[in-house]
Amino acid sequence: MQLTSLDIPDAFVIKQTSFADERGQFSRLFCQKTLAPILAKREVKQVNFSRTTTKGTVRGLHYQRFPDAEMKFIRCVKGAVWDVLLDLRPESPTFLQWHAEELSQENNTMIVIPEGCAHGFQALEAESELIYFHTAFYSAEVEGGVHVQDPELAIDWPLPVDNLSVRDSLLPTVEEWLKD
Repeated sequence: MQLTSLDIPDAFVIKQTSFADERGQFSRLFCQKTLAPILAKREVKQVNFSRTTTKGTVRGLHYQRFPDAEMKFIRCVKGAVWDVLLDLRPESPTFLQWHAEELSQENNTMIVIPEGCAHGFQALEAESELIYFHTAFYSAEVEGGVHVQDPELAIDWPLPVDNLSVRDSLLPTVEEWLKD
């Protein structure tokens, strides 16, 4: 695993090694020892899976507030997605800045979303599948989000935004979020 820091503090991209032969492929999805510098004293407490059936679908931008804020490790295991993290930490030098990475079955890339940052993605292929490793348990009481099409964020989605859930379409703009 090769860890690369992003401009957003505490965010990383991890390139994973894959081994393939005539029988198929093997790759390590998670290694606590290798990721110890990122994890520090955190532990993975939950692993989630998502499948997005329609190309162009956008999910997000979601996060959990403190005290149940979570670090997420996200890997695409089938298809491809354009994965976005948004810094929502007011004290951060990159507050309200976003970063995107293409995650795909082929590129073996994982993105690390730190606590206090929102996450969303757009399916670049139908039937795209993600695995998420979370350092906190899901807690509906502290979930939050920001609207993916907020003009203030100017996220440059590669495809027209499609198939937003009702929940995601009702998320606040940054201006509304800041007043909350």
